[in-house]
Amino acid sequence: MTEQVSALKGGVTTDAWGTIIAVDERQATIRMDENGCGRCGEPGGCGGNAASRLFCRTPRTFRIPSSERRSVGERVRISVVNGSVGRSALYAYGFPLLALLAGAVSGSALGDEAGAIAGSIAGLFVGWLGLRHAQRRSRRDLRLQPLIRP
Repeated sequence: MTEQVSALKGGVTTDAWGTIIAVDERQATIRMDENGCGRCGEPGGCGGNAASRLFCRTPRTFRIPSSERRSVGERVRISVVNGSVGRSALYAYGFPLLALLAGAVSGSALGDEAGAIAGSIAGLFVGWLGLRHAQRRSRRDLRLQPLIRP
């Protein structure tokens, strides 16, 4: 946990506020008060909060490691290192899409339409495997995990 704190202290972070809805010995379950970083109206904000209201009606909850004693109802600030959310989105959307397209093009070159369909399916499978691998690797990297700020 101290590695995670030092990684966040040294870098620029994105913060969002949430409310603790459950706690156990090691983790706190937090319902986010807003979607995104909350900088929608500021220069440089992406407007993601407005878009998320259209598609994500249910409250977002996350389990975050907590070394300090927390209580239900406490409002906390959650931080992630800048770039980690963007990198996650790139892995989640970009890699499977590129694998799908590469599979479709390769399959099309080998067997016309049926080859393109089979190649697309194979590409999606490869994309899914790559995404699982990236997810497992990022779970071990404490710098990429969210942190409850003091």
